[in-house]
Amino acid sequence: MYKNLSITVVIPCLNEEQGIEKVLSRMPEFVDEVIVVDNGSTDRTADVARSFGAQVIREGVRGYGRSYKKGFSLATGDVIVTLDGDHSYPPDAISYLLEAYLHLEADFLNASRFPVRDRRAMSFKHKFGNLVLSVVMSLLFFRWIHDSQSGMWVFSRKILKDMILESDGMAFSEEIKIEALLHPTARFEEIAIMYTSRLGEIKLNPWRDGFQNLFFLLKKRFARR
Repeated sequence: MYKNLSITVVIPCLNEEQGIEKVLSRMPEFVDEVIVVDNGSTDRTADVARSFGAQVIREGVRGYGRSYKKGFSLATGDVIVTLDGDHSYPPDAISYLLEAYLHLEADFLNASRFPVRDRRAMSFKHKFGNLVLSVVMSLLFFRWIHDSQSGMWVFSRKILKDMILESDGMAFSEEIKIEALLHPTARFEEIAIMYTSRLGEIKLNPWRDGFQNLFFLLKKRFARR
């Protein structure tokens, strides 16, 4: 519990044996529930997660968004916190983010990776791609977003029921932010965090995923609700 709020952390994983150990070893004690969604790992990701007391759920259909939707469906906390299993997002920043979430009276808090202070954490190509996608999203939805592709969020579980979440892939990251912005009563806020270089293999395909996310933004903007 954190200030009378139960906290669930949801972590999607695909072959993150090295990173998940680092993440879970730094998980704050006040977190009530940790759900690791194993998206078909062939290494010891699931075993390592269980050894730290995490609830491991297997999602057989590959996809970043698919994993998150599975994890969210099983979350029981008042507040859901997300981060990746590769140790690029700081688990010990969760208390800092929760304080900001409460202070700003937010319903959805996005953890922006910018400015990137660790030079090894993100290549110029990835920075440029993120900038393009964030600018396009900001223009389409009339709200400046510093980091449309961030994978660390803090939000009230109750707003999920009003969200239309369709993406099973990497576009899920921008989609959930769009849904928070379009939510009739939710307050969207953003705050910067420290982002570091990942552990393990890189699974993002910058050109393919970048163009798919750009197309998804346009589709989401002009789709009927």
